[in-house]
Amino acid sequence: MRRVLNLSFVTIVMGLGALAMFVPVLHALALRDWMTARSFFYSGALFLVLTVLIAIASYNTPTRNLARNHLVAMLAVLSALPLMLAVPFYEAVRNTSYLNAYFEMVSSLTTTGATLFPDPGRLAPSVHLWRAIVGWLGGYFIWLTAIAILAPMNLGGFEVTSPAAVGRGARRMEGTVHRTDPRERLIRFNAQLMPIYAMLTGALWLFLILAGETPFVAACHAMSVLSTSGISPVGGMQGASGGILGEVLIFVFLGFALSRETFASGLRAGTASRLAEDKEFRMGLLAIVAVPLLLFLRHWLGAYEVAEQQNFGAALRALWGSAFTVLSFLTTTGFTSGDWAEMRNWSGLQTPGLILAGLAMTGGGVATTAGGVKLLRVYALYKHGLRELEKLYFPSSVGGAGAMARLIRREGAHIAWVFFMLFALSMAVVMAALALTGLNFEESVVLAVAALSTTGPLAGVAAEAPILYDGLGDAAKLILAATMVLGRLETLAIIALMNPGFWRQ
Repeated sequence: MRRVLNLSFVTIVMGLGALAMFVPVLHALALRDWMTARSFFYSGALFLVLTVLIAIASYNTPTRNLARNHLVAMLAVLSALPLMLAVPFYEAVRNTSYLNAYFEMVSSLTTTGATLFPDPGRLAPSVHLWRAIVGWLGGYFIWLTAIAILAPMNLGGFEVTSPAAVGRGARRMEGTVHRTDPRERLIRFNAQLMPIYAMLTGALWLFLILAGETPFVAACHAMSVLSTSGISPVGGMQGASGGILGEVLIFVFLGFALSRETFASGLRAGTASRLAEDKEFRMGLLAIVAVPLLLFLRHWLGAYEVAEQQNFGAALRALWGSAFTVLSFLTTTGFTSGDWAEMRNWSGLQTPGLILAGLAMTGGGVATTAGGVKLLRVYALYKHGLRELEKLYFPSSVGGAGAMARLIRREGAHIAWVFFMLFALSMAVVMAALALTGLNFEESVVLAVAALSTTGPLAGVAAEAPILYDGLGDAAKLILAATMVLGRLETLAIIALMNPGFWRQ
């Protein structure tokens, strides 16, 4: 472990990425796909040797500001590592450009799930497996670094419940945060989180197989669900063979992206009681219950003319399709239920996908694989607004519920509002940049929301007509790739890197 600590964070991630390339090699050999196997084997061997050489050259290099270096390393991993991961993809596909391969790997590593290949049959099964593996590793990378790197620096949503400034630890911990090597925290938390992450993925894979799914598709979907990447080798739930039982299983495991309390204590006794008190989990449940009911009740307000939908079976299918899709987009996964079309016919709405865009912007829990604004920030804004309304009725009232509740209503709501404004400004800048590439207003809005919230499949359902990524120009692809990285790392972390005080001794 000490020898591993002497390597840079980027070098370690490069080595893991090179080793992961050998998994599609074994899968391609089993399918006798020799060309794909050679592409991944040669790439894996090349980059593994390159990683070893870099590790030898940079071994035991002294560092001064470890927290800053690891925050920079996170940005480098999300933006530069796909250059390496795209090489075997480019060599295996053979009829696409390297830019397209880079876009696919950025989309997978940031758990966005946007793809330039809407026809799953164009890619070999081993290439689909590589996309799912990269998405799974990217989800775990965000999960681990959020707790080991962002949490001590009050970034990634932790700033809502912390009295310290953004990018700095609490005053009594600030010196410890800067002196403690984040690499030690990474190894310590990795030993705690990796077994949980792998166990949940394996359990969902086994359950999906028992539900009637093929082992290959079940593995890809299990990795996509736990990482909230929405990557599928069969085009989503519509091409899956697990049926409604498979959707129910995925629905249950998507709940882990609503709150870190679902896994923070290793799934020990007392998890249920903690979830009952968790603010993010309750906000998520409210959305899962309220939005499907509103869409369901909309039928009796304006859809009487759909006579074939007025039966009990269609009503249940429409309600389930709505509940599954709402949770999927709330966690920024992007899977749509096989019964989502039933809900669209039932509700009578022309573009219910706009509701899904709002859910994707809301996002899941802090320190989970979900993207978006995060439920905790939405909760802080809600509590602040509720308190302001109370003061209109009772100007001399005193808000209670303890010191933590007052912190969330005041400083927490303030920084949550700042983040929301930064999110809106980022979306406006991305929309303007996309408009300069020739896209219209609707396409720019949908693509900006999809990239910033890391919900790539949103482009296919939010607009009146599906938006295909393969029809975009090179400039638009590069803009979206940068936006995915920004949405995954979050604007506050980028601003923390720009703070001059952050770079001083």
